Amino acid sequence: MEIRFFHTEIEQFIATLEKSTIAKVLRTFDLLETFGYRLGMPHSKKIDTSLFELRIRGVQEVRFLYTFRKGEIVIVLHGFVKKSQKLALKERKLAQQRKISLT
Repeated sequence: MEIRFFHTEIEQFIATLEKSTIAKVLRTFDLLETFGYRLGMPHSKKIDTSLFELRIRGVQEVRFLYTFRKGEIVIVLHGFVKKSQKLALKERKLAQQRKISLT
């Protein structure tokens, strides 16, 4: 399965992370590429019908919100460092707006 980024700012965000976190992000993206829809907890969590959260645990808690397109491509919509227990509403809304703009 191919992984694409919605915008270059997601790649720039990854570059700002700590080196150990970047390694975990890349490893988790490899898992997503390999397992696709079948990737589950603790790495991936379904947020709503077509929005998923990629979870990277460690010193920095990082999340990526993504969707599937045409069953073959994963589009990473948004990435952020998680600072609280709940998924911030503004992060989710941004990802949903980007998902809508894909259609």
